[in-house]
Amino acid sequence: MPPRTTDSSPERRDTDRPHPDQEPGRERSVPDPEAGAGTGARVGQAPHSTEDPDTGQGGGSADGATGSGGAPSDDTADTADTGDPGVDRRVAAVRRAAEGGRRWRTAQLAGCAALLAVALTGGAVAFGGAGGGTTGTGVDTVSAAGALTPGALARGDLDSGIVSLQKHLRTQPRDFGSWATLGVAYVEQARTKGDPSRYPQAERALKRSLELEPDNDQALAGRAALAAARHDFTGALKHADRALKQNPYNERALCSRVDALVELGRYDDAAEAARTADDRRPGVPVFTRYAYVHELRGDVRTARAVLERALSQADSPADVAYVATALGQLAWNQGEYKTALGHYARALAADEEYLPALEGRARAQAASGDRTAAVEGLERVVARFPLPGPLVALGELYEDRGADGDRAKAGDQYALVDAWTALARAGGVNADLDTAMAAADHGDKKEALRAARAEWNRRHSVHTADALAWALHVNGRDEEALPYARRATATGYRNAAFLYHRGVIERATGDDREARTHLKAALELNSGFSPLGAREARTALKDLEGTR
Repeated sequence: MPPRTTDSSPERRDTDRPHPDQEPGRERSVPDPEAGAGTGARVGQAPHSTEDPDTGQGGGSADGATGSGGAPSDDTADTADTGDPGVDRRVAAVRRAAEGGRRWRTAQLAGCAALLAVALTGGAVAFGGAGGGTTGTGVDTVSAAGALTPGALARGDLDSGIVSLQKHLRTQPRDFGSWATLGVAYVEQARTKGDPSRYPQAERALKRSLELEPDNDQALAGRAALAAARHDFTGALKHADRALKQNPYNERALCSRVDALVELGRYDDAAEAARTADDRRPGVPVFTRYAYVHELRGDVRTARAVLERALSQADSPADVAYVATALGQLAWNQGEYKTALGHYARALAADEEYLPALEGRARAQAASGDRTAAVEGLERVVARFPLPGPLVALGELYEDRGADGDRAKAGDQYALVDAWTALARAGGVNADLDTAMAAADHGDKKEALRAARAEWNRRHSVHTADALAWALHVNGRDEEALPYARRATATGYRNAAFLYHRGVIERATGDDREARTHLKAALELNSGFSPLGAREARTALKDLEGTR
C-alpha cells in the first residue's frame, strides 16, 4: 500500500494501518500505515533517570510535562477517541484557524500555522499527553518486564499502549527499543488521529533511541516511517536502507522502502523491493504493498488476488478492517460500487470507527446515488478528523447538492483544508501535494501551480505528474500540461480522475479525438470519481459529440 499520510487524493489510502505478521521469533510492534511494522521493544538494564519519555528530554513527567522540565501539564488525556475532549480541542482549533483564514487568507496563513501548532497541542504536542484510550486499560498491555507487548498496539490499543510505554520508560529510561517503539507509536497516532503535531514527539523519541544505541535498526526503521509520514520520501529511503543494512529482515524498513520507491515514482525498483519484502517477511503489510505496485501498473486482477489472500490471513479486527478497506478502495476505483460497499461493511464490522472505511463508504454511497447518506457519512468523518481528502469530498458534495447555504458550507470545508495544511507544515510535513490538488479546483490557482512544481521537483510519481498537469491547466498552460497528463496515465494505472484531467487538457489543446477517448474512458471506469468532475466530464463529452 502507498503511504497516504496527509494526501487529499481519494486514490491514495490515508490513515490506513498495516500490521505485522505474527511469526514467532520476529520482532513486531506498532502498526504503521506507511511503513508496516517490525520493531519490538527491548528492555534495558539502566537505572532510573528523570528523562521525559514524551520528549526524549530531561526533567519531565511521562504523563505530561513541559518540554523544558517544568511542571506537569494538565493536558494528559489528549487522545482522539470519539467524545474525547482532546479531539474537540483539535477540531475546534482547526475550525477557528480556518475562520480566520477565510477573512485574511493570504496575509494570515503563515501565522495560522503557528497558531494551530499552539492551539492543537494544548501543552501536549511537545510534551506527551496520550491519555488512556477506550480500547484498553493500559494494564493488560504491559508485559512482565513493564514494556508494551508488541501485539497490543496491533489490536488497536494505541493510546493506552503509549501510556504504558511512557510508564515503562520512566523506570527504564535507557531502553532504546522502547524509545523506538514509542516514536513509531507517535507517528501512528499522528496519522490515525489526524494530528501531525505529534511528529516532533516521534522525532525526539527516535533520536533518543539512537543516542542510546547508535544505528539500531528499530529506530532507523522508525525514522523511515516518520520521514514517509512527512512526505520526505528520499529521507525515508535512506533511513530504510540503513535499517536493512543492520537487519535485512526488519519488516517496517522493508515496507518503508517499497513506500518510498512508489512515491518517488521508481516503480520498477518498487516492484523489486516488494518481491524482496515478500521473500523475507510475507504477511499483511507486505501483501498490501505488493498489491498496490500491481495496481499502479494496471494489473487490477493480481492486486485484488493478493489483497484477498491478505484478508484470508488477517487474524485481528485491525487487520480485517485495514485489508477490507483496501479491497473496497480498489473496487471503488474500478466503479464497482456495490462490491466496494460490501468490503467497507466488512471493515466496519471489524472496527466500526475505522476512518478510511467510513470515508470510503461515503464515497461509494455518493457514487451510487445515495447523496444523503454520503453527506451524513462525510460530516461524521470530518467532525472527528478534518483531513484534506474528506474535506474536499464533502465540499464537492455540498456544491453538487446546491441547496440553500450549501455554497457557504462548501467554502467552509475548503478553508479547513488550508488550516489543516498550515498545521501539517508546522509539524514538519511537506504538504505541497495536498495544496496543489485542493487549490487547483477550490483555492488559489497560482499557489496550486507553485506547490505542484515544487513537488514535481522532489519526486516523479503518477500523482505528482497528474497534480502538475492539472495545476498548469487551471492556469491556462495546456500545451505545457499535456506531457504531464500523458505521463500520469502512462503506467496503466486505472484512475478515472487522471483520465478526466487528460481528456480536458487534450480538448483545450484542440485534440478532440483523444479528448473524447479519455473522457469516455473516465466515465466508463468510475462515473462517480468526483461529483463535480464527473458532471463536467459528461458535459464536455456531450459538447464534443455534438461537434463531430
